[in-house]
Amino acid sequence: MSNLIITIDGPAGVGKSTVARLLAQQLGIAFLDTGAMYRAVTLAAMQKKTDLADKNKLLEVLQQTDFQFRILQNQMKVSADGVDVTEQIRNQTVTANVRHIAEAPELRAELVKMQRSFAREHKRIVTEGRDQGTVAFADADFKFYLTADLTERARRRQKQLAENGKNPNLEKIQAEIVQRDASDRNRVVGPLTPAPGAIIIDTTDLDAESVVEKMLEYIEGK
Repeated sequence: MSNLIITIDGPAGVGKSTVARLLAQQLGIAFLDTGAMYRAVTLAAMQKKTDLADKNKLLEVLQQTDFQFRILQNQMKVSADGVDVTEQIRNQTVTANVRHIAEAPELRAELVKMQRSFAREHKRIVTEGRDQGTVAFADADFKFYLTADLTERARRRQKQLAENGKNPNLEKIQAEIVQRDASDRNRVVGPLTPAPGAIIIDTTDLDAESVVEKMLEYIEGK
């Protein structure tokens, strides 16, 4: 069985995780949710009362915590020191603070090592994030970059939160997305940008299944 790496990058709210999971399921290969890695470190740091502005302390948390990322029924299960935190890492407080991890070059470098280790273990993966095709897997077999209209991205996030019992304000979500975009695009290491040669897909008017169909056309046509 030959190795296969497919990267899906893009900003928040464009459907990366859903599409990546569906694509991996269609192809019968592993799915790597890199956002879950950043969230897991963020949660661990918060639980240990770590100063999120202290990059050295954050690096210690990353290096001293036993993080495990397992695939179970096409879902990524995340544990920290033996405790399942798959649901906890999705709360809004973690979301608001994950930038502290994402903006730290030393932490990004360590997490990229973990991502590459995951790829070596599973050999055939679909991986999604913000720097998968540019940094983590610059030599990937297929690279995709997803975009979508800001309003649509905010609406999707609002729907996701509502399904979890929250009642979020759309304008507030839009403002948070704009702020996150600026942070993602302007950081020194692994800034958000399409990888050279990446296939760009606008998902504004497409559901996840339609996006996956487009991707499969490229993959199977090569």
